[in-house]
Amino acid sequence: MKSVLWKLQLITLEELAMANEYAALSGDYTLDPAHTRVGFVARHAMVTKVRGAFDEFEGSFHVDGENPANSSGRVTIQAKSINTRNSQRDDHLRSNDFLSMNEHPEITFVSTAVKQTGDAEFVVSGELTIRGVTKPVEVGFEYTGTATDPFGNQRLGLEGSVVINRKDFGVSWNAALEGGGVLVSEKVTLELEVSAIKSA
Repeated sequence: MKSVLWKLQLITLEELAMANEYAALSGDYTLDPAHTRVGFVARHAMVTKVRGAFDEFEGSFHVDGENPANSSGRVTIQAKSINTRNSQRDDHLRSNDFLSMNEHPEITFVSTAVKQTGDAEFVVSGELTIRGVTKPVEVGFEYTGTATDPFGNQRLGLEGSVVINRKDFGVSWNAALEGGGVLVSEKVTLELEVSAIKSA
């Protein structure tokens, strides 16, 4: 009986410590582009994956550690900054076949709701706009910790991902393979590895 009570007390203390940590996180944050990755993964020719990222973006978010539902965020990505380490492929992705960057230079995400789903897990619902088409998405995030860097900045870490169908956003170009299948998968995984700095 004492063992059960001790375990219950331990769980309560752990939950309290986590609640206190989240409360201390409350505030406004700005993405640090030098330590944040906004990336994606798509399957190529049905047999392998191509990974890429966007090199130019900005974003900010508000954290309410005591009531995560009051948190919010926004990210703006420059379509021209797509980088898959192959210039010919990147030029094709910037063209009207894919991102149509001249007509739609920005990709945006604006949150509409935040829900805590676990000790360190959250789901951020929002509106994703690609190529001028806006669709609702839900991005799963994991809180990876906080730290004070050597320059005195308080940093917050998050990792998240979501799978989208690019055709939903009007990105429908493809090429049939001789043996069956297509060159580029319709499903694309968006990946976010975030380091954000808390405003003073």
